[in-house]
Amino acid sequence: MELPLDHFRLIGVSPSATSEEILRAFQLRLDKSPDEGFTFEVLTQRSELLRLTADLLTNNESRKEYENLLLNGASGLEFPSSREVAGLILLWEAGSPKEAFKLARKALQPPQTPALGSSREADLTLLAALTSRDAAIQEEDKRCYVNASDFLQEGIQILQRMGKLVDLRKDLEDDLMSLLPYRILDYLNREISDFESHKKGLNMLENFIIRRGGLEGKNKSEYDQLLSQDEFEAFFQQIKAFLTVQEQIDLYLNLQSKGSDEAGYLAFIALTAEGFTRRKPEKLIEAKRILKNLNLISFDSRPLSGCLDLLLADVQQAETEFLNSTDEKLKEWLNEYRDNRLQAICLYCKNWLENEVLKGYRDIEIKDVDLDSWFENREIQEFIENFEKKSTQSIAKANLARFGKNIRNFLEEDLNSDKSIENDTREESNLPLPGGFKKPMMYSSEEKISADELFKVNYIESYKYILEKYAEFKFLIGDLIKNNSFLNKSALFFYFYTFLALFVCGIGVGAWRNNLKNKSDIKIPLNSINQDDKINKKIAEVNSFQNSNIQADSKLNDFADKNSNTQIMGIETTSPSLIQVKELINAWLKNKSYLLSGKGEVNLSKIVKQNLIKRLNEERSNDIKNKIYKNIQTEIQAIDFLTQSSSRITVLVEMQYSEQIFKEDGELVSETNFNPNLKVKYILGFSDESWKLVDYVSGV
Repeated sequence: MELPLDHFRLIGVSPSATSEEILRAFQLRLDKSPDEGFTFEVLTQRSELLRLTADLLTNNESRKEYENLLLNGASGLEFPSSREVAGLILLWEAGSPKEAFKLARKALQPPQTPALGSSREADLTLLAALTSRDAAIQEEDKRCYVNASDFLQEGIQILQRMGKLVDLRKDLEDDLMSLLPYRILDYLNREISDFESHKKGLNMLENFIIRRGGLEGKNKSEYDQLLSQDEFEAFFQQIKAFLTVQEQIDLYLNLQSKGSDEAGYLAFIALTAEGFTRRKPEKLIEAKRILKNLNLISFDSRPLSGCLDLLLADVQQAETEFLNSTDEKLKEWLNEYRDNRLQAICLYCKNWLENEVLKGYRDIEIKDVDLDSWFENREIQEFIENFEKKSTQSIAKANLARFGKNIRNFLEEDLNSDKSIENDTREESNLPLPGGFKKPMMYSSEEKISADELFKVNYIESYKYILEKYAEFKFLIGDLIKNNSFLNKSALFFYFYTFLALFVCGIGVGAWRNNLKNKSDIKIPLNSINQDDKINKKIAEVNSFQNSNIQADSKLNDFADKNSNTQIMGIETTSPSLIQVKELINAWLKNKSYLLSGKGEVNLSKIVKQNLIKRLNEERSNDIKNKIYKNIQTEIQAIDFLTQSSSRITVLVEMQYSEQIFKEDGELVSETNFNPNLKVKYILGFSDESWKLVDYVSGV
């Protein structure tokens, strides 16, 4: 057998050592022979090999001849089969346990397998165990923990096969177990392209956690003495950074299914991180469902649920969650933002995302959370629009989507407000937010009023006004184009349409500015509207006649039953009564509910303009894609005319409204009820010789 060893390494001296140094090293090696249990025979052979080396190197002629061989490329030493075990021991002692182990393992396999019970078998088995352990230590020092575990596993297998050295095998098994966290770290720290290694690391991690009884360590196992709970938590925090957000979600959901509540909380966090960074609001809904079902002792989930509501643009529900929190410090802090709680909730949510949610993922690196980009994202707005409830919340949601870019102003003004109020001597208390975030300086009372008024006037009132004017604009332009075919054929169409759009917008802006200057809650009576006197007189006469003959004059057909989709006729009367308008709106609501419940198609073309029909069909198509259906119940409580002319009618409707969303299998997803009643402004236009619903504005 040739060993990768020269005489200088064998005896443990440098090539420049003198004869005296060589003899001294020789004597030390003789006096310090291995005491691990080798046979006397192999130890005697070891001593003889050392003596031969010392004689060669202390003889000037033989040493010079050997050095010339080394210079000419000679490498390795040949050992007869009778002394190869002793040579392997010397190779191990020379600091090459990996090479010694591989050769010892080979010598124990056919066709070199020694006779059972022989001293050669005993010495090779012992040497394989010792060299595997030292080889593992070398690899561990280089942080190659997987390689270290491979050496230990092979050494254990050899001892099991040979049926010897039970105590030593137990030591190797303990060493292997102690390497488990480091092996997992080694596998997961590799390039993500090394799919097999990464997958193996994930499987080992999951098995490790399951066997110790989840993240909480509920079970007693062989890992109890490996890591204490505190040590495991520190290890797990480190290991998380090597997992992608999706890998963490899969791991936590699996652990939660096995009874780990801590894993459920981490799944909620990871789903929130994926939903926010990947712009997937459906993940936030899943995260909210998990959070709702968590059963963690002394854990107040309401502020976190409120953050999800905010990201889903449900401002009213977000504020409700925060105000119902059991954290008194949080509520005290919110009370200081009494006039602008949205600003406080945004601050809390931003801080929570930055410090708790978006840290510890291999594929997420976000240092600063930008809520603006979230609300301005087109896909987010479309999802929220499809998911939102037809409630007073809808206006808040629409406003939030539209003024997303102003959230940055809220945050920057608040965080920098200490510069403008340096003389404020009030003591600042700590904000009860994650990550040690402190409550920023507050606005003065005058600044609060100004900011609040600006928000209400500029974003809510103007948005409602523009919605209404835009609906009127669509109706007027639509009929004009339809009734004037030359617009569809002439090049003047583009210029005419553009001019008319600018003209209407100019009217809208002027009216808005006038509205801001002359805000008043006084309602203008119908008879004071600037209309032709003859038209007003005619309207009054017709209304008087119709109120006494409602059933005779109405052209609307009643539903056959609550769940039918019976077609109905439009209102052809020039000046319809309030009851006729109510019946038309009722027909719209019931047919709409029928379609969204998935019970069948509806035909509303005789009472509703095509733009609303298109919106309704798109909403149902999105529900089908999301595998949901809706159960909507409405009941009109009151209805009043706002305006009425020969071509346009607006009414204000107050109704009871409830909505339930179900999955296809019947599982309830969410439920919304409104108290007080929902108020909606409906706009009707006279088209094709009948009245049709043009548009509506919720939450007025």
